[in-house]
Amino acid sequence: MKKYICLLGLASLSLTSCEKFLEEKPYDFIAAENFYKSEGDAVAGLNGVFNALLPQTYFGRTGWQITELPADLIRVGSATDERAQLSRFTYTSTNTEINSWWTNTYRMINRANDVIEKVPTVSMDEARKNNIIGNARFLRALGYFDMARCFGDVPLVLATVKGPSDDIRPPRAPLAQVYEQIISDLKFAEANCFPESQIAAGEKGRVSSGAATALLAKVYLTRASSAAVQPNDNQDALAACNKVITSNTYRLLPVYGDVFDPDKENGPEHIFSIQFDLPPNTGSIIVRQFLPSQLSGLGTFTVEDAFVASYAATDVRRAWNLSNQAGTTTLPRYYFNKFRDPKRIVNDARTNYLITRYADVLLMQSEALNNLNATDASKYQGINAVRTRAGLAPLGGATTKDAFVDLLVRERAWELCQEGHRWFDLVRLKRLRQAVQASTPTRVVDDKYYLFPLPQPELLLNPNLTQNPGHI
Repeated sequence: MKKYICLLGLASLSLTSCEKFLEEKPYDFIAAENFYKSEGDAVAGLNGVFNALLPQTYFGRTGWQITELPADLIRVGSATDERAQLSRFTYTSTNTEINSWWTNTYRMINRANDVIEKVPTVSMDEARKNNIIGNARFLRALGYFDMARCFGDVPLVLATVKGPSDDIRPPRAPLAQVYEQIISDLKFAEANCFPESQIAAGEKGRVSSGAATALLAKVYLTRASSAAVQPNDNQDALAACNKVITSNTYRLLPVYGDVFDPDKENGPEHIFSIQFDLPPNTGSIIVRQFLPSQLSGLGTFTVEDAFVASYAATDVRRAWNLSNQAGTTTLPRYYFNKFRDPKRIVNDARTNYLITRYADVLLMQSEALNNLNATDASKYQGINAVRTRAGLAPLGGATTKDAFVDLLVRERAWELCQEGHRWFDLVRLKRLRQAVQASTPTRVVDDKYYLFPLPQPELLLNPNLTQNPGHI
């Protein structure tokens, strides 16, 4: 059964081809309006949204390059390609990785819109129906959260293209409006997605109510540091963190390395992960890209020297996350070995993309408490739980708000490196320029790099879009 829906990303699929498709008569395929007739159709539609996350040009590769390379932890071996531009803060609107990030995010959002629109009319059990819609709304929220964090004001598209008269050249919506939609979608997902305990083993990778709550916490924390800030954002972030923690659904695994073992995926520390697998399924390239060439990797990335030196020798995360290139005497000698898969087949590994895990929630709890009251000693509980597993002594004593942020910046790097958080963290915690220049003094982070440029193809095809300040 073939389901063919015109996807916009946004204007990157040309207006001509989109309109031509919509004018054609659906003799040899099932159009969207004829597809959603049964629960099986609804599940298949949702599968299409999840499948949109998997290409290398989205979370298979581009996602973590966008969020990790323009930061302070990873060194790029090449000098001038798209990834080097990200790492050196020389990227412009022509960068193909940025274009891929934008295009694939909106492609996923459009598929989610299709499910959100069509599934309500399907005759099926209401709880299962709302769970499917909740999954789609979570994924739409995730897409818009990434867009808002990366680009600021972005087009807010909440409906699929219905016909040639539809305008697929939307302007940028105000950041505050985008955040309101993200929160609305996540609250629906929180209320309607099944709890973790009700997700069958064969359905792991679907969105749970706990995943929606955890992402809400990150959304509130991020909005609190943005121009769209609302008075209760930090309190709401804390409430969401506490809800996840007190549910007793998730916990830290005793052994840090077990978090990344593909044979132990979707365990009690994993709250939401994008699922990859070996062929004939879609695999992740992250293992091969970080391995040096002598270990059958691509040798594209190594670890910044300052980050290697920042770990305590006794920190168990250092021994797991970083490996030394045998026989190499010149710097950089270290590569990231955090994600491993002994069953890897060339590019394809079973490594899931970890959107949210429990350690992140504990660190967010400490962040929210510090934002609310820097003298509150309970702000150390979350960060110390993470440190205890790492084999480090607990932190304590009086610290200013800014000094505690510095502790969080370091702890989040040691714990969450290479997981797609770093650029987001440094921007949210207002440490991007300081961290990058402390790592590599020759790199200059201008103010414009606190947002990405809108991709040039979108600007050319959509005259209603405007570029972010300073970018070309």
